[in-house]
Amino acid sequence: MELEGIVLRGRSFDPVEGRVVIEDGEIVAVEETSTDSDDVILPAFVNAHTHLGDSIAKEAGGGLTLEELVAPPDGLKHRLLDAADRDELVAGMRRSLRFMRATGTGTCIEFREGGVEGVEQLQDAADGLDVEPVILGRETTDAMEASDGFGASGANDADFDRERRATREAGKLFGIHAGEVDSSDVDPALDLDPDFLVHMVHPEPHQLDRIADSEVPIVLCPRSNVVTDVGLPPAEELAERTTLALGTDNVMTNSPSMFREMAFAAKLFDLPAREVLRMATINGAEIAGLDRGVVAEGREAKLQVLDGDSHNLAGAQDIVRAVVRRAGEGDVNRIVL
Repeated sequence: MELEGIVLRGRSFDPVEGRVVIEDGEIVAVEETSTDSDDVILPAFVNAHTHLGDSIAKEAGGGLTLEELVAPPDGLKHRLLDAADRDELVAGMRRSLRFMRATGTGTCIEFREGGVEGVEQLQDAADGLDVEPVILGRETTDAMEASDGFGASGANDADFDRERRATREAGKLFGIHAGEVDSSDVDPALDLDPDFLVHMVHPEPHQLDRIADSEVPIVLCPRSNVVTDVGLPPAEELAERTTLALGTDNVMTNSPSMFREMAFAAKLFDLPAREVLRMATINGAEIAGLDRGVVAEGREAKLQVLDGDSHNLAGAQDIVRAVVRRAGEGDVNRIVL
């Protein structure tokens, strides 16, 4: 297979006219050559933080606080999940996965509620689709064993020492929410030596130092933070200290569109467009330990192709900036997963 057009090549997303050659799901060559195509070729997105079970409850709970919405075990989200039957949950998640594929996402890192049963529900939802969820089970170590790791709610909710030890022994991924409402759970989360943190809206100065020392990656979810009214992360300060990725968080409150998340982050934070695109692609892939998220020889061919001559993108003077700040699902020509 060959794709032609403007290739956003490598970690810097250098726009080059040429072609991408794919064999057996791997990029075997990125060649500079003249082409008549207006297509723009870039990595498929990696959505680094999702809660897809919420697909049954889109826009529920308007006006509620974060605790009222999602705090276990009695938040609205958990009550709705408990009341839903299995078929409803699986169908809702499957539709969200299909939407993600249509909007350029090939991979997500999912914090999956419901123990082993919740993990199995998402596995069923993804069956036969080429969108790949990296599933982090929650609530029990059995859920971790049945999935790709453990996704902890927050260090103020429980003592996750046992789960962290078990996840480390299993050689799997451990992520935890931290600093979403205030700074009180950041230090105990860092004490767990997690593979990544989610949110980090309210770090204290000494916690920023700890983040820099540990180089623990952080997934930002700015649209979610605005909806739940918890504030905004100091993205520029965090970017100086560690690797950042982007996630869309709960489907209840936001569509799992990485185009929307990128554009929001790019216009909200003083970060270069290339850095925001890395946050939406290779940085999330590296958190998950996946060999994708970049157009380069030897990498997995998880790509998307945008129509550079669409009404939205035609005339763009800086194609990387245009992809990050204005591209959307209507510009997607093709997904290669």
